[in-house]
Amino acid sequence: MRRISISLLLLSFFIFIPIQKPGSETIRDNSKPTIKVLIQDEGMSSIPDKGEKIALLGNVKGDFFGSGVRYSGQIEVWRGEKGLYVVNELPLEDYVESVVAAEVGTDWELEALKAQAVIARTYAVYKKMAETDHGAIFHLTSSVLHQVYKGNNSHFKVTYAVRSTEGEILTYNGKPIEALYHSTCGGRTENPEEVFGKKIPYLRSVESRCDLSPYWVWERKIPISEIEKALNLNGIKVIKIKNRTSTGRAKEIMIKTDKKETVIKATDLRRLLGWSRLPSTLFELKDNGDYIIFEGKGYGHGVGLCQWSALQMASEGKTYREILSFFYPGTEIRQYEGK
Repeated sequence: MRRISISLLLLSFFIFIPIQKPGSETIRDNSKPTIKVLIQDEGMSSIPDKGEKIALLGNVKGDFFGSGVRYSGQIEVWRGEKGLYVVNELPLEDYVESVVAAEVGTDWELEALKAQAVIARTYAVYKKMAETDHGAIFHLTSSVLHQVYKGNNSHFKVTYAVRSTEGEILTYNGKPIEALYHSTCGGRTENPEEVFGKKIPYLRSVESRCDLSPYWVWERKIPISEIEKALNLNGIKVIKIKNRTSTGRAKEIMIKTDKKETVIKATDLRRLLGWSRLPSTLFELKDNGDYIIFEGKGYGHGVGLCQWSALQMASEGKTYREILSFFYPGTEIRQYEGK
């Protein structure tokens, strides 16, 4: 089994990876579904642009080390206009184990882990089946842009949860759903049209308790200078919430400077400041001179399953099937039979 150092790989991949022409045959186990993941970490954060020319430099079956994380399976190195891209192709179930371990606590209630396994698998299958420019190269990334994937999982409880639900995915009208989820809803989940601009029948707002979460209530004191830098504005005088979504989250933010008035989506403000810097858009804000104080609840976009609510429901005796039907009404669990 080969082991590849990321630093050596990026500097001298010709030595460590046998060159293989695109389209040539690769030895792998075709009996089980696989998934292709674009590795993103501190050293590799780029995603190929639409239409970017990419060429396969080589691949190898073995272990790949990056930022202290070990990835196993088929490792492909691609060269694009922005640099090198590393893709890890591995069995779908192994991928799901890693996602569950990274996305929620490994010591969580078993039924909550099972629910997470089903939605992580469903989301991966949905992305794999979607028509994308880079679908032949990778299906999703290893970052929060899609699902957090941190290489090999070795926790027995997570492994048991995944194997107990092996192959199970959520479907709507016979097709895999876009199984969106988030950390903490703050008491009520959000409708997808408010965040992603599209109405989805199986993703509707529901009331749900998640006060076990460390992000049930939070406060952020952010300097106006930091907000100006994030928004590329100068001389901010006023910041206030212009309107809210049907669930009470901030929808648009009005900002007045010395020269103009700007309206920005609250979701864009959160993205520009940083997902953890402003945990959610369910907040009130106060002007405190050189600072804006955000008093909020929840963590994430708020759409779909709330992970901390799932944990709370599991601790109250709900099964993973009951949890999933609550957050994704009208869906059905089916066995995935694809490759």
